[in-house]
Amino acid sequence: MKVVSTNIGIAQSVIINNVKQRTGIYKNPTNNPIFLGKTHVQEDEISNKKVHGGTFKACYLFSAESYDHWGNLYPYITWDFGMLGENLTILGLNEAQINVGDIYKVGSALIQITQPREPCATLAAKIGSPKIIKQFIEHCKPGMYARVLETGFVTVGDALALVKKASSSISIRDFFTLLFEKEKNKQNLKHFVINKTISLKKKQQLMRFLL
Repeated sequence: MKVVSTNIGIAQSVIINNVKQRTGIYKNPTNNPIFLGKTHVQEDEISNKKVHGGTFKACYLFSAESYDHWGNLYPYITWDFGMLGENLTILGLNEAQINVGDIYKVGSALIQITQPREPCATLAAKIGSPKIIKQFIEHCKPGMYARVLETGFVTVGDALALVKKASSSISIRDFFTLLFEKEKNKQNLKHFVINKTISLKKKQQLMRFLL
């Protein structure tokens, strides 16, 4: 896997349910290395810190190959890297092969994969279509968030080198499927609620399905 684009953005306004809101989803490629901090990417503006950024969502990775899919669905949009809001666009990123808790070295940073990205109204507002939320779920290639174990710089061309494979066999794709399937896999749910890689907030959301 290799970094093909590093992306940061300045918050902009979108209209959601007739209400103007600020969002950091508008990201553009940068020619300079980006610095992965413990809670966010340096110089990348985060507006809604309740759902973005923080220890378990410090950086968002998305597959370069997935851009062809979205370009075919929405050909009237210019699909530059960063359009989906990712900080790192990765060639060869595969949600079915990467597990929750996997640790990678990228540039001078050390990151750990935590959870898949979930589509939201902000994405729909940016693309201009509410259909993209369902399409995003059905495509099942959401990209993934990571926490930063060791801060450092990442630049285009850097490889993602696996440092440690998680003991968990639950992939990001499986996690994403679990979040949206009607009949939850109880065994997977039990695994997630004790997994130290997952945030307490996400665990609490999952625990209600075990009650």
